[in-house]
Amino acid sequence: MNLDQYLPVLLFILVGIGVGVVPQVLGRLLGPVRPDSEKNSPYECGFEAFEDARMKFDVRYYLVAILFILFDLEIAFLFPWAVALKDVGAVGFWSVMVFLGILVVGFVYEWKKGALDWE
Repeated sequence: MNLDQYLPVLLFILVGIGVGVVPQVLGRLLGPVRPDSEKNSPYECGFEAFEDARMKFDVRYYLVAILFILFDLEIAFLFPWAVALKDVGAVGFWSVMVFLGILVVGFVYEWKKGALDWE
């Protein structure tokens, strides 16, 4: 077994772990810890940060977040298509037009149902 072949993979894994762990450790060690009422107040989720785990919460925030992720991911599929537009030809173009049509129908449906309204 030749370990020289695995050196780049091992180095990649170590650098990845370092990039993920070192900033967190440095922030924990060097960052100030000054909790106050503003930091512990509800942020975007709409409910108190430190309460009973069985309390009721508003689902609309999560619904809007999931819809954003869904439509954002669908739009991300357009970038590779746009780069390869000359190579895919007419069939690829019309396939993406059908895809966008379905996406627009889903978006209009969610809009009409009121899933995007924030009351």
